[in-house]
Amino acid sequence: MQSTQDIKDSPLADAWAELQAHAAAGEPLEPNAYRLAFADPEFLLRREARGIRFQLEMLKPDLDQTAAGVEHTIVVFGSARFPSLETAQAEMVLAQASQDTQALKKAQQGLRGAEYYEQARAFARHASEACKAMPPAERLYICTGGGPGIMEAANRGAHDVGAPSVALNIALPHEQLANPYVTPHLSFKFHYFALRKMHFMMRAKALLAFPGGFGTLDELFEILTLVQTRKAKPVPILLFGTEYWTRLVNFQALVDEGTIQQEDLQLFHYVNDAEQAWAVIRDFYQLGG
Repeated sequence: MQSTQDIKDSPLADAWAELQAHAAAGEPLEPNAYRLAFADPEFLLRREARGIRFQLEMLKPDLDQTAAGVEHTIVVFGSARFPSLETAQAEMVLAQASQDTQALKKAQQGLRGAEYYEQARAFARHASEACKAMPPAERLYICTGGGPGIMEAANRGAHDVGAPSVALNIALPHEQLANPYVTPHLSFKFHYFALRKMHFMMRAKALLAFPGGFGTLDELFEILTLVQTRKAKPVPILLFGTEYWTRLVNFQALVDEGTIQQEDLQLFHYVNDAEQAWAVIRDFYQLGG
């Protein structure tokens, strides 16, 4: 017997439509037990369902990136507080006009941070342009945390040359929205830091750490630990800004105290400009461009 039903049709969509229809009409399903489990938000948000939420945060971004052909990324992270050069210059003009000491100090910090913003943008622009010539299955895509500052700069650099880029954003008490340069269908939002960091590593072929605060340090040291303990394959780990990183972390002191091995210092490289950063990645994988 012939059937006119599309084999791809799913009855599960009807369950969600039923829930929405009841809500739109002001007729919530009562009692709650009558709702299908996967169409019951209150049930999914229970403490006991946390494992299910872990699985969902693991699965959704993975499936969507696979569907978009994103299998390899260059992860760029750093301070969310660094402004673009144009913003920093405008703030300096205002601070100079006000003659306010604190405003001037903040504007000077902004100008220093803007140098890193522009370097992150330049790196992402150069890397994205170079990767366009690669076969789609081998192409490297810029991936960031999706917020402002260095993250915005890297997404912006990819956007400058028409390349898609990924954002793995995080829900915070003070809402952090995705920056305007992220590719919309590759913009993901997480509740759990652990799952977000796992996604950073799942596709990372290189990691570029710009100066940043607690979040940047958290991500950097987790990556170093995973590679050191061979839970992750060796990839280029680049610390952008030698002066900043050597002033912040005395890695040699860890060797001197016997808490790491001398060879562990080979897990990362210091770089100081966009071209040098790309050259390390290019040479590691013997890429063109």
